[in-house]
Parts: sequence; structure tokens; C-alpha cells
Amino acid sequence: MLLYQGTSKEFVSETTKNAIVDTLVSSFKRQMGYGPSEPERRSWQNSLRAMALVVSESGLKNHGVGIEYQLPGSSKRLDFLITGLSVDKKKEAVIVELKQWEKTEPGDGDKVVTFVGQRERDVLHPSVQVGNYRQYLSDQLVALHEGETSIRLSACSYLHNYSLEKEDPLFEEKFKAVVAKNPVFSKDDVDKLVEYLNGLIPVGDDGSVIDEVVQSKAKPSKKLLDEIHRVVKEDSRYVLLDEQIIAYNRIVAEVKRSAKTGEKAAVIIRGGPGTGKSVIALNVMGELSRLGHNTHYVTGSKAFTETIRKILGTRGAQQVKFFNSYMAAEAGAIDVMVCDEAHRIRKTSNNMYTKKDKRSKKSQLEELFDASKVAVFFIDDRQIVRPDEIGSSALIAEFAKTHGIRLYECDLTAQFRCNGSDAFINWVNHTLAIEVTANPFWEASNPYEFKIFGSPEELERAIHAKVEEKATARMSAGFCWKWSDPDSSGNLLDDVVVGEWKRPWDAKPGAGRLAKGIPPAALWAYDPNGIGQVGCVYTAQGFEFDYVGVIWGRDLVYRPGRGWVGQAEFSEDSVVKRGAKSNPVEFLKLVKHTYRVLLTRGLKGCFIYIEDEQTRNFVMSRIENA
Repeated sequence: MLLYQGTSKEFVSETTKNAIVDTLVSSFKRQMGYGPSEPERRSWQNSLRAMALVVSESGLKNHGVGIEYQLPGSSKRLDFLITGLSVDKKKEAVIVELKQWEKTEPGDGDKVVTFVGQRERDVLHPSVQVGNYRQYLSDQLVALHEGETSIRLSACSYLHNYSLEKEDPLFEEKFKAVVAKNPVFSKDDVDKLVEYLNGLIPVGDDGSVIDEVVQSKAKPSKKLLDEIHRVVKEDSRYVLLDEQIIAYNRIVAEVKRSAKTGEKAAVIIRGGPGTGKSVIALNVMGELSRLGHNTHYVTGSKAFTETIRKILGTRGAQQVKFFNSYMAAEAGAIDVMVCDEAHRIRKTSNNMYTKKDKRSKKSQLEELFDASKVAVFFIDDRQIVRPDEIGSSALIAEFAKTHGIRLYECDLTAQFRCNGSDAFINWVNHTLAIEVTANPFWEASNPYEFKIFGSPEELERAIHAKVEEKATARMSAGFCWKWSDPDSSGNLLDDVVVGEWKRPWDAKPGAGRLAKGIPPAALWAYDPNGIGQVGCVYTAQGFEFDYVGVIWGRDLVYRPGRGWVGQAEFSEDSVVKRGAKSNPVEFLKLVKHTYRVLLTRGLKGCFIYIEDEQTRNFVMSRIENA
């Protein structure tokens, strides 16, 4: 999407006549089917007026201008793009990020604090933000890939309401390098911004360069793909063993075959906790990237997605998407779709916020298949925890067969966790009556640490002790307590209450600005400050720790003579409990799966506290030689 394209002279003229916003609004409505928000209109009015003055002062008349250009494969839009030629007639493009900020305060990491949307928010430093846009475009657009005829891309930000302070947070030492590469200009720096633009694009291009950018094919650059391969291969955590290698080799072979014949293919890799599905997925991502295939790593969990992005780094993160990212994707645009945690595929990508004219008529599974040439699904059928999750291996296989898609299926059985954890997983499956296994009773002498505590206080102390021993550990719980938004100061509320003991859930996804020291939801699993919070199944699923602590609530209880009973009245998961009255069997299945997920997050041990006494007695009765 591009809302405006014209020459620099036309842009200045339309802005001077107060016509530019009307043009953008009309274009927005035509392309989106609805109008932009009032704050967005005001932003265009103020920022573009300031930018028009800069362009006019620069004497740039015959240059290409693009406004609100949407990054390919992303919902992000560039504010302003101007193109031209260098002194030596090389094609040039400059991104200008426009900000209405008036002041900033120091923030954590690569963020600063500013006043946006009527409240203070943590936001990326403008040089970091525009630098990310620059890297993304350079990696994704063929016209910008490095080469003799490529377009050189630069980036800066213009804070047209901002006055620099003597020791300004924007120019802290930690931002020195990124500001040097992607400069920041304030309202007092108009002359400097004019000089910057004239230095890069002194010669007009008749709009030809921006035409190349807009019309360029989107394809990851070789440098990006090589970087993904390097990151995976250099990390010793992702070494493959035994049957993992077999699965990996078969996936790579299927992709090579498909590339040669043009035939669509699907691969299903089934495996329970600890079988190394994500390790295989990352290795597949790395190798296929090395071979030059446009490969996307796709998941359904925000927390898990952000973790994969962190693993692959800023550049590699471009290729990590969500299952709902392909509603409007071009058929076969992605060479390989690596779908991790595929049991989280939902019935549809539509949600309550999807505009009527933008709603997809396809199932989410159909969207994934249509967008890819080869789709690889890593799945555990017993981790479906919501009624709208439909990602079962049977459904995927049926879809492939019905649509004439070549299918290969593989089961992972070997455990690659610490000694004894495979027996524990089997015991959990048997105890929850999910599957009859060879481990109906837990042997207390097993080297895998499994302990039942008499109070949440004792459980928490045990988890904290493991952290002090330099192990990774987190507290989790069944969804039996409400999950509140932070208070006005960004502090979390103590929602999880058992007797006198109380702790907060981790921060909700999209919770806004949080108080200092509180990690966002996506970082709860690994941020040191996450230890003081409790994770629910949606936060913990997909992650593994050395030790996991589980508070087992009253939504799943054991009753002698009846077996396992689901108690929807104790659940705070509105999605799961919605159909409990009409379908109690389905509710029971989902809540069993929830506790299976929580109980199997530990690599070396699992510590639990069970609220319900009868349930606690039953679980303890399944332990021998305690």
C-alpha cells in the first residue's frame, strides 16, 4: 500500500494548498475500505506541513515522493520516502520518519519514554525504529539488494516539534552509533536536514527511482538468508541427534524435490514435549535459508514468536510471522512455511477487530497452504487448549490429501531432555487419563525431580532456590484467577490468590506501558524479573525451563468413583469455559491438556501445589516409594 506518490514539486504544492490530507484520506478509503482515524489525519496535517517546508528549502523539485508506504509483508508504514540521484548519478532513496514529540525521558534498552496518545509510553528510539525500517526494506526488496544497479537507501528522523536539551536522552552514549547511521533532526535542525538531503539526492530522478521501489518484487536478500543460517549453526543449543536428523533430512529433501518439480508438498512432524520439534524447526529454517529459499517461521503464540525472533536476531526476525499473517498473501509467495506449535492453528484468522471487507473466507489452515509451496507442521495433538484451535495432524493430513498435496508424516518418540523426564511425561499422560502408558505410577527415586508441596509458599521457595542455583525456573498456574490489566502506574495486580499467598500474573500481551522492572508478556519466560510473576498456559506454552512450578487450581479435580471432573465455575478462561454447559466433555479435554502443558515445561523437575484435597490425595497415590 502507498497512499501518495508524486514529485517533490507536486507534494509541496498540494501541501501548501492544504490539499495533501484530503488526497491521503481519499486514497486510504479507496485502499482500506474505511477512513483513517482523526489522530492520524491531524498527524498528517502537522507533520507533512513541516516536511514540505524542508523539501522546499532544499530546492528539491524533480524528485520522487512517497507517503505512507507499507513495508511488504508487514503492517508497518513508512511516513515519508524521497528519491533522487547522487552527484555520481547513483540511484538513492531516503526514509524520513516524522515525529510530533515535544520531549523524551531516558528509557530501558533501545527505548525512550515520550508522551503519545495522551499518556507516557515506552517507544523505540527514532533512529532505532527508522534503522529497522531501512534494514527491513534493504533485505526484502530486490531493487534494494546490494548490487551495481541497486538503489542505495538512507534513513533519518525529523522531530519537527522537538527542541534539544543540553543532555538530551536521544543522544545518550548508548545511541551514539545508531544516531550516526540514522540521524535525528529536531525543529532547530532544519538547515542540517536540508544539507543532509542535498548531500544524498542533489539530482532529480523524474520519479523513476520511487517507481522502482514501489514496483520491486519482494524477496529476502542472500545476506539476510545467510545471516539466519549463521545464527542457527553457530549456536550449540540447536545440535540435532538421532531421529531429529532423520526428520530434518526428510524435510530438506521434500523442499528440494518440490523446488525441482513445482509440486506442492506438506510435511507433518508429530512429537510430544522434549522431542526437539523447535530445534528441528530452527535447523530447517537455517539450512533452507542457506539454500536460498524464502522461508518463514510461523507460530500462533506472541510470546513464543517473540522468543524465536530474539533467537534469530533483528534481521532474521523479519522472517518470523504469526499464523494469521497470510489473509491476503499471494498464492505460493512463500517457498517454505515452517509452522511450529501447529496445534495452535485456529479455525479462522478473522477476529472481532477484522473489518467486514477485509474478512477472509478461508480457514487459517487453507491460508497457510495457499501462501506456501511447501508447508511443514510441527505438532503435538495433545497441546490443543482452546476450542477455536483446530491444528490436529489428522485435519492437516486430510486437507493435504483432499487437495492433492504430496504428504510426508513422521513421529518423534525419543526424549532429548534430562534423564527420567520421558517417564514423567508418560506418567502425566497416564495420571490425567489422556493416554494409557507404561508409567502408571511415579517412582520417587527417579532422577527427574517431581515434588508435591503443601502450600504455594513452599512451592515458591523451592522455585526461587533453583534460580539461586543458576537454574531457569518459573511459576505457572491453571487459569483459575482473573487476569487484570495493570493499574494506572503500570503495576501488576496480585490476581493469583491462595489463602494468604498472592502474586500477579505476568503482564497481559499489549498491556501498554509497564512500571520499571516489569517485563512485557513476550519476555516473561526469560527476563530475570519474571520470577516474581505467575504464567498461564498461553504464556508458558512452547517454552521449557529447568524447573517449573505449577499451581493446580479447582478447574480440574479428581473425584473417587467419577474420575476427572472439569469445573467450569472455577475457570477464568472465558474462551474455554464458554461452551462448557453444552459440551462438558470438550471442556474437560481442554483443561486436561492445559495441565499437561504446564506440568511438562520442566527439563529437570516439576514442583506442584494442588488446591483441591481429594485431587492432591489421588495424585500422591500415584507415587511409589515416596
